Amino acid sequence: MSTAHPDAVAAESAGLSAKQARILRYLRENASDRTYFKSRLIANDLDLSAKEVGANMTAVVDAATDIDVEKWGYSSGTTWMVTA
Repeated sequence: MSTAHPDAVAAESAGLSAKQARILRYLRENASDRTYFKSRLIANDLDLSAKEVGANMTAVVDAATDIDVEKWGYSSGTTWMVTA
């Protein structure tokens, strides 16, 4: 019997690192409340740097099957459009 957290198992099967899985979970949890996410605000909420978020978003975008994530703009940092 496995005691691994379901998110960790899903992340591992999708080939995501723990950091990438955290970002994906954050987007999934918040996609119903808002559409646009700035990298720096994601970073603040997850205790990461905006650079870390940006560096990991390609893998997150590729792994996300239940939400669509699209790079939207660069004003005052990168903005991501997320739709469920």
